[in-house]
This record gives sequence, C-alpha cells and structure tokens, in this order.
Amino acid sequence: MGEWTYKRAGVSIERAEDFVGYIKEKVKTLPHQALLFGSFASGVKLKSYKNPVLMLTTDGVGTKLKVAQAVGVHNTVGIDLVAMNVNDLLTTGAKPIAFLDYIATGKIDLKVMRELMDGIVEGCRLAEVALVGGETAEMPDFYPEGVYDLAGFCLGVCEEEELITGEDIRPEDVIIGFPSSGFHSNGYSLIRKVLEDRGISYHDKFEGRKVWEVLLEPTKIYLQEVQRLRSSRIKIKGMAHITGGGIPGNLVRILPEGLRAVVEKDKIPKNPVFDWIRELGKIQEEEMFRTFNMGVGFMVVVGKEDVPYALNTVPSSFVCGFVEEGRRYVDIA
Repeated sequence: MGEWTYKRAGVSIERAEDFVGYIKEKVKTLPHQALLFGSFASGVKLKSYKNPVLMLTTDGVGTKLKVAQAVGVHNTVGIDLVAMNVNDLLTTGAKPIAFLDYIATGKIDLKVMRELMDGIVEGCRLAEVALVGGETAEMPDFYPEGVYDLAGFCLGVCEEEELITGEDIRPEDVIIGFPSSGFHSNGYSLIRKVLEDRGISYHDKFEGRKVWEVLLEPTKIYLQEVQRLRSSRIKIKGMAHITGGGIPGNLVRILPEGLRAVVEKDKIPKNPVFDWIRELGKIQEEEMFRTFNMGVGFMVVVGKEDVPYALNTVPSSFVCGFVEEGRRYVDIA
C-alpha cells in the first residue's frame, strides 16, 4: 500500500498555505488593519473609549450555501457571512470593529476558496471592519468534495451608556423599517424544497434574471443607515435584525414586558420575490412572515416626534408599525 502521509489521507498543507498567502494579500486592501495578522491570535486597537463594552456575535449563512455550490458562484455568500454578523451587532448600538471567519470543507479548492475570501473581504469593506483572522479546515471524509460550510464571528465596541437594549421603548413609539435586498440568508431550506417540488431550475428566469441570481443576492449590510441615525439628534430606542423567525420572531426580542408591536404589512414596500415563492409553494401568509423578512431587513424603534427626522435621515426607510400596551407580542396587521 505504500507509506501514508497527511496528503494521501486527503489533507494538503500546501493548498492551505497557498490560501493563507492569498488572504494575507487580500486583507491589505481593507481600510482597517489587524494587529499580528497571521499569528496565533490577532486583534485591533481600542481608541477614545472611557467605559468600553465589547459585544460579540456569531452566525453562518445556512443552506443558501447549497445554492452557491450548485451553480458554482461563491463570492456573494462571503458578503452574506459578514452581513449576518454585522447586522446582529448593530442592533446593540456597538460599532463593528473586527471579523473572523471559519471555513470547513472536504478538500481545499483554491479557486473556490479565493472566491469565498473575495466576498468576505468585500463584506468587511462594506461593514468597515478589520478581518483579523480565521480558520480554514480541510476535513476529508467529513465533508464531501465540493462542499463547504461557513461561520463568522464579529466583535464590536460601544460606551456602556450608549448600549441599546430596548428598555426605553414606550407605547406610541413608531417602528421604522429599512428595505431588504431580497431573501437575505434565511428560509433557504423552504425555498429549495419549493423550487424542487415545482421543477424549477436555478438557471430558469424570474423577472429577467436567472433564479440563482435572485437567490444569491447578498444580504444588505445596514451600517450606513444605522450610523446616519446615530449621528443625528434622533434617540434610537431599539433595533432588530430581521433574520430567522421573520418579523415576529425578531422584533419581539427587543420589546419590554407589557408592550405589543403592531406591524402594518401594507406599509412594507413590495418585493416581488416574496409573492413569487409564496405562490409557487402555496405558503400561508403566517408562515411567510415567520420564515422570511418579507422586504424588511432591519427595524428601528423611535419616538413619534423623531419620525420625520428619521425618514429624512435615511430616505429609503419607511414607517411600518407602532408600539402599544399589551401582551409582549408582535402582531402582523
């Protein structure tokens, strides 16, 4: 049988080293650089904070990766990976400052890995964070060849007194939404089953685009919108990233006891992708709102006196609900 080596067992240290070299060159293009990048640990400097609170998130991309792997397009899910973490972090009032990635695969394909990293670096650029490191694990016999999984981790910081918890939300406050770019990174297990059941290929067309192009539209990163609001005179009382669980499952997380949110669905701008998948799968409306963002990727709660300023500060934003007394719950009206 001959001598066994790590390479014969399916793990190539040379491929991994080539990929690390690519990453080191790629991160040099980012505006924010890490300390000790490529060492056993890395970090960033904290400047001008008096009572800093460190906030951390971790998330992945889910089965949207199966679409990317099926059509051989890998850069957009790298943006998704950053977006899912950064948007979660933004809800706390923290400024994202550092990101790490974890890539696990059966065999390192340098072309695929480079495309993934291109997307991750682009996401870091959009989110204005330093890519401080990560891990690429080549695991033959665990992942089939051509399959990979992604996880991300984000670090942010804010002054302790600036932490946004939702505890200041009161009756008559108003819910403002930021539009999503599409499905973002949730509901893909349902989407894939519906398309398979209806015999629809990723290469078929929907409104002039291939289905895979619609499905792989990257998750929007809401850094700029949140920064504009925070730098204005507006008091942000709570923020919610609309991910798995949809509007009801995420908005409720920031509501104090004794308060109920009413989301007015007719005020949400229509995105045709949601009607498309609903009709294809004969999906009930309640299930749609529990699974997808339905066109709202991010929600902000402000006092009613601040609504005109908020809408003017973020022109793409829209009023989509209000808060009232009642059982802690989100009602889609």
